[in-house]
Amino acid sequence: MRRLLLALPFALLPLAVTHAADEHDHEHGSLGAHEHGVGRLNATLDGQTLELELESPAMNLVGFEHAATTDADKAKVAAVRAQLEKPLILFNLPKAAGCVVATQELESPLFGDKPDADDDHDEEGKDEHHHDHSEIHAHYQFSCSAPGALKNLDLANIFNTFPATQKIQVQLISPSGQQGVEVTAKAAALKF
Repeated sequence: MRRLLLALPFALLPLAVTHAADEHDHEHGSLGAHEHGVGRLNATLDGQTLELELESPAMNLVGFEHAATTDADKAKVAAVRAQLEKPLILFNLPKAAGCVVATQELESPLFGDKPDADDDHDEEGKDEHHHDHSEIHAHYQFSCSAPGALKNLDLANIFNTFPATQKIQVQLISPSGQQGVEVTAKAAALKF
């Protein structure tokens, strides 16, 4: 399953290149640009295994990207982490599908994780603006006893829980094929 999830970006690369050409990020000029209000979700359904990988600027989820130093900031980070630790609720998976969380991983500098070596910053570290671009990555693997009950993926709870998220770019591989779509709070569901 991990292999299938890793193949997803390559399968949908033409879509990403087209999207990047249409909406070039002027600040960073890269395909994986950090854009406030925009999250990314990779989803694969293979047999009874559903994998969801959510990536979002911390600004969308906690309202800031700097290290939490005040009690209020630390409380906000803890509250967001608690919400992310309940993926069955967050992704509104139907009970009829019988999905249970097999594994989950949450990563972010705000959670005390070290930033990746390839994070956006200049070589000399002079541009402090780039150091404040924290992301939150959540990876979930579910085992679903009745995957046929997964008719669509409803992301409304993500938009309701994290209102600063304006859109989510979704790449989905399911038994019915693959698709790349952009969902918003007004159109938050897509078909498996």
